[in-house]
Amino acid sequence: MTYREIDALVIGGGQAGLSAAYHLRGYGVPFELLDHGDGPGGAWRQRWDSLVLGRTHRIHDLPGLPFGTPDPELPASVAVPAYFDRYERAFALPVRRPVDVTAVRRGPDDRLLVDTSAGAYAARAVVNATGTWERPFWPWYPGRETFRGRQLHTADYRSAAEFAGRHVVVVGGGASATQLLAEISQVATTTWVTRRPPEFREGPFTEELGRSVVAEVDRRVRAGLPPGSVVSATGLVPTPAVRAAMARGVLHRYPMFRRITPTGVEWADGRAVAADVILWCTGFRPALDHLAPLGLRAPSGGIRVVDTRVVAEPRLFLVGYGPSASTIGANRAGRLAARGVRDLVRPATPVGS
Repeated sequence: MTYREIDALVIGGGQAGLSAAYHLRGYGVPFELLDHGDGPGGAWRQRWDSLVLGRTHRIHDLPGLPFGTPDPELPASVAVPAYFDRYERAFALPVRRPVDVTAVRRGPDDRLLVDTSAGAYAARAVVNATGTWERPFWPWYPGRETFRGRQLHTADYRSAAEFAGRHVVVVGGGASATQLLAEISQVATTTWVTRRPPEFREGPFTEELGRSVVAEVDRRVRAGLPPGSVVSATGLVPTPAVRAAMARGVLHRYPMFRRITPTGVEWADGRAVAADVILWCTGFRPALDHLAPLGLRAPSGGIRVVDTRVVAEPRLFLVGYGPSASTIGANRAGRLAARGVRDLVRPATPVGS
């Protein structure tokens, strides 16, 4: 196989990948950005129809080009991809899509070998920005395969209208679960199930709280632990829609069921609920299967990362992982990774220049 030699590859065209690309361009490091999607926007292209800008977490500006103040009623799946498209064109970023990356391996001559659907590369450094959307987490419960209704994940959700008149079991204790439950409960009957009692947070999300959450996640990834859930540290934010659902009595939480039956779910005490749909709002895991040949996992299941650099493979940088798995964290991570790549491929460049 013929490998094309290149200084750096960025894998993933979401916010973290674009931030890294911007800074690599600024540092003068030759690179290409490989994106799985067939257009700009990353995972935002897949968001459900009712997620408008006014209901999202804050969309932070990418470096060098403000997002602006678009209509808060615009669907995020339209507005954010349009911004990313404008960003790619404004800085003439070398993006190739759609490209699937199948494997990253150690190669000769101090390079990482990257196998893709568009050919093979031998890169001196790789910035991985593949996020989590491509890897929804489906927990297993006894009888799941016997259910005769519909099962779907947050990643598959588009609109509450398709559940009108049905009974929907919503599984999960995160923000997406409460948001979708608030929507669906307006057209269907619902049952909400979580592993732990939900904790709703009152008051503003302060910078101090944000820093403490990021610091805890950073501590975990430095130790090689799985990053963990942000909601477990911050609590749930009761948006106006969620408060309205509370007032309707919708957010009555039940503990996890014992098993799934062909017609619904059943608890250990024998209580059962008939259901037409089970919606798994059970989160996502980092989409890192293509990195498996590198053997990066620590015994505890995570990947040790310090300032975006993988400890077990210093030529690899993870952005959008752990403390950078947020819109504001992604920007900082992109800058850190690009600086690390620059210092790796151009060691004579003074640090901090």
